[in-house]
This record gives sequence, structure tokens and C-alpha cells, in this order.
Amino acid sequence: MKERPLVLDDVDRKIIEELQRNGRESYKNIARKLGVSDGTVRLRTERMIKNDYLRITASVNPLYFENSLIAMVGINLEERANPEIMEKMSNVPGVQSVMNVSGRFDLLVEVFVSSRNAFRQFLVDDLSSVGGVKSTETFMFLEAVNKWAEHKE
Repeated sequence: MKERPLVLDDVDRKIIEELQRNGRESYKNIARKLGVSDGTVRLRTERMIKNDYLRITASVNPLYFENSLIAMVGINLEERANPEIMEKMSNVPGVQSVMNVSGRFDLLVEVFVSSRNAFRQFLVDDLSSVGGVKSTETFMFLEAVNKWAEHKE
């Protein structure tokens, strides 16, 4: 039996808002704030996670770490962007996200690494191993407001 597409209602949106404020908030406290049962909050949260709509993670301020680098890398490919190359790119160490975009680049890749050497490895070694990269242009983050990332080392 085919599962219905996920349709969010006001309760789902309010659960998300509460989790965005504090991802560690208990289902019981969220339920009390929303006037629903904690089972409702738990089941709806699990449904959103299962459907890849919601992910609860710990994020760090990437600019807090003195030697780390965060950058957006514009990539032009030899062929059209496709889900396979995007998936391969997303599995490279340090990659936060991969986006197929319009404009002068085929892909935008957000990268968060611990050092200049790790960034060199990403650009020279890791992108070569993915293959199909024609050219890149890097936009290094110097400052940011409200920028959070997953620390993946």
C-alpha cells in the first residue's frame, strides 16, 4: 500500500516551532503548551522524521572555531547535475549540503571543515574522486549572522 504524502496541519507546524526553539524540549512540555496529548506530539514528530520532513540535530556556530572554515563552493560540471552526483558529493567529508541551482553554477556545495588543509583536501582530492567537476569558485564565509552547521568530524 502506497503511503500518502505528508500534509502538515497547524499542530504539526506548532510542534516544529517548539522544536526549533528547543530541540531538547520534552514531548510532554510541548503537548502542554499546545493543548494536545504527549502521544500526539510523539507520533506526529516521528511521522515527520520518517517522511524526511524533520530532522533534530545539534548545530554549532561554525565561525566560533578559530581554525575552521565554512564556504559555499560553486561547481560547474562536465554534464548535467543529477541525483547520483549530488549524492556522491553529499557524502564527501565536510559537506553540509548540495544544491542543484539555476544561474552560472550547476551546484552549490556548503562546506564546513576544521582547517585550511582540510579545505585543500576537499577541493583537490575529494572533488576529484567524485569526478565530473569542470570548475569551482569558492566563497569563504568571513562573518555571518545566525549561521549554524553540523560539526562532522
